[in-house]
Amino acid sequence: MLLTLEQIGVEIEVHHHEVGTAGQGRDRHALRLAREHGRQAAEVQVRVKNVARRHGKTVTLMPKPLFQDNGSGMHVHQSLWKDGRNQFFEAGNYGDLSQMALHYIGGVLKHAPALLALTNPTTNSYRRLVPGYEAPINLIYSMRNRSAAVRIPVYSNSEKAKRIETRFPDPTCNGYLAFSALLMAGLDGIQNKITPPGPLDKDLYDLPPEEMSKIDSTPADLSEALNALEADHEFLLKGDVFTPDVIETWIAYKRENEIDAIRLRAQPPWSSARSTSTSGPATS
Repeated sequence: MLLTLEQIGVEIEVHHHEVGTAGQGRDRHALRLAREHGRQAAEVQVRVKNVARRHGKTVTLMPKPLFQDNGSGMHVHQSLWKDGRNQFFEAGNYGDLSQMALHYIGGVLKHAPALLALTNPTTNSYRRLVPGYEAPINLIYSMRNRSAAVRIPVYSNSEKAKRIETRFPDPTCNGYLAFSALLMAGLDGIQNKITPPGPLDKDLYDLPPEEMSKIDSTPADLSEALNALEADHEFLLKGDVFTPDVIETWIAYKRENEIDAIRLRAQPPWSSARSTSTSGPATS
């Protein structure tokens, strides 16, 4: 698979096995312009599936294909450059992040519930975003916590390598829409000087309930995310990057063809059987 991707111009920086079962793997591609990554994300998915099929295997990019197992995300690394300089880098600060980078993170975290309607656009997406399984459900940033929505990679101290890693997107998204939306949220944070809550490097699983209750989390399902997008999308309309009709059509289509399609169907056999087995004795 990696050889095939390299043949079509995808520069692989890292590849390794992941913790999920059934042969879960991870690779990281070299940074490119957002527009180029939109095309590349779609092409990579097609290519790896075709290579697997030729060898009698199957590749799935579902966010949560297996019950009680780690899901699959699509972490998005971002940085802004001007005149050959990385605008996110400032040595000596937390994670060597500049004030611009913090404001960018502030925009992403503020608009995260709305963003998820585009970056995590399926009902299955929210089976992955649950506590445990290293799922990035907490709307904080951190150098350590894998459950943070935004992580600061610290494997290199160089200016070139400094970036933020937005961890909640998954492979079911349209890269062109998701990457554009993330960029617009970050730029809104810069323009409005949105300061994110302070970084949290504690073990979130050991936090007392009163502290945990102060941390915002990702929407529980696609319906919540669409409601958030409906209420918060002005930042996407700047410069006509997105238009109102695109947002309205997206929300209406998702509600009618995906949310209602699941909500209106009968319960699956497992759910029905469990309801029957746990019900009490009939009385007259």
